[in-house]
Amino acid sequence: MSYHLVGDSTVAACPAHEHPMSGWGAHLQPHLDAPVANHAVGGSTTEDCLRDVWPAVVSALAPGDTVVIQFGHNDQKRPHLDARGGYAERLRRLVAEARERGAAAVLCTSVERRWFDGDRVTPTHGDYPNAVRDLARELDAPLIDLTAFTTWMYEDMGPVASASLLSHFAPGEHPNWPDGLADETHFHERGARRIAAFVARSLRAIERRDGDRPARGSELVS
Repeated sequence: MSYHLVGDSTVAACPAHEHPMSGWGAHLQPHLDAPVANHAVGGSTTEDCLRDVWPAVVSALAPGDTVVIQFGHNDQKRPHLDARGGYAERLRRLVAEARERGAAAVLCTSVERRWFDGDRVTPTHGDYPNAVRDLARELDAPLIDLTAFTTWMYEDMGPVASASLLSHFAPGEHPNWPDGLADETHFHERGARRIAAFVARSLRAIERRDGDRPARGSELVS
C-alpha cells in the first residue's frame, strides 16, 4: 500500500534553491508507515496533471493504494477550469480512474492564502472549496478540508505570529532569498510540517472509518 500525492506548489517539494519554502507533501512521509510518492508540480492545474503527470501515476497504482488530490490555486486562474465546470469534471475523472485501479481517492480543498482583514482571514478561492466538498459528497469520496484547517491555523495564531508559517524573509535573512520575500501562499517548512501532520491524522481517521466498508475500487463514475 502506498500514498500518491497530486497537486500544485503548496503540496510539491520545492527545489533546494527555494528552501526553506516547502509544500506540505514533502513532510508527509514521517507521519505515515506506508511509502509516500509526491507527484505534485508547482503551477499545476487539474488539466496539467491529467496531461503531464497522471498517466504515470495511474499506471503505477495498485489495489489498496490511496491518491490524495489537492488543486485549485491555479485552476481558478483559468476560465475553462471553473469550479463547477472544468475543475470539477477533471477531479471527477481523477477519482474515477484511481478507483478503476483499485485505489482510494481522497479529495482536499485548497490550502488558504494568508490574507488577513483585521483578525479574520479573507477567503480567496471563491466557490472552489465548496465545489470540492459537494463533489466529495456526490462521489462518496473522503474529504480533507484544508481550506478550513489552514484558515483556523492562521486565525488561531493571529495576523503577526502566523507569518512564521509562510515564506517571509527579511532582506539578507536567508541566502536563498537575499532580497527578502513576503509570500502569503507558499509555506515555510514550519507551516508545511503542521499541515502534513494534519493530513496524516486525517488519512488515518479515514482509514479507520472506512476499514469495515466494502471496497470501492471497481466503482465507475460517469
